[in-house]
Amino acid sequence: MAENIMRNIRIAKVTLNIGAGKNEDHLKKGLKLLEKLAPSAPVKTMTSKRIPGWGLRPGLVIGCKVTIRKNTEALLQRLLAAKKNTLAAKSFDNQGNFSFGIPEYIDIAGLEYDPDLKILGLEAAVTLERPGFRIKRRRINTKSIGKHHSISKEDAITFVKKLGVEVQ
Repeated sequence: MAENIMRNIRIAKVTLNIGAGKNEDHLKKGLKLLEKLAPSAPVKTMTSKRIPGWGLRPGLVIGCKVTIRKNTEALLQRLLAAKKNTLAAKSFDNQGNFSFGIPEYIDIAGLEYDPDLKILGLEAAVTLERPGFRIKRRRINTKSIGKHHSISKEDAITFVKKLGVEVQ
């Protein structure tokens, strides 16, 4: 019996994030690193809430991120190689997405040490989807994804294992 192509899981996007806090110098280094890693330009992330205990106010820049939607498989292979192709089971959420941190950017293949950046880490969040997931994003006649078509944690772990990643 033929496999149902609507059940195939694919990578929708990979989001790279660097939190800088209120440190302006750390933010500039993060922007420079994300420009090296991604083909598209990074954006600054800003606070929306006021938290006086942390010294945050709305509109304060506290980090940067970039979303990659094309050639995600090659980038993901490089990022996972930096983690020695192992992920923890707690890295996966119940919607089938997963995220992991890379403590030092020099572990990523193709990037060399830059004295301006020093040692800098980043977080990668991977969003998975199946064909037909567009119905929850479209403007007209938006619907929710059915429970049998949604991606579970086990489905995501199986997908990642097919990429050659060990899940602990």
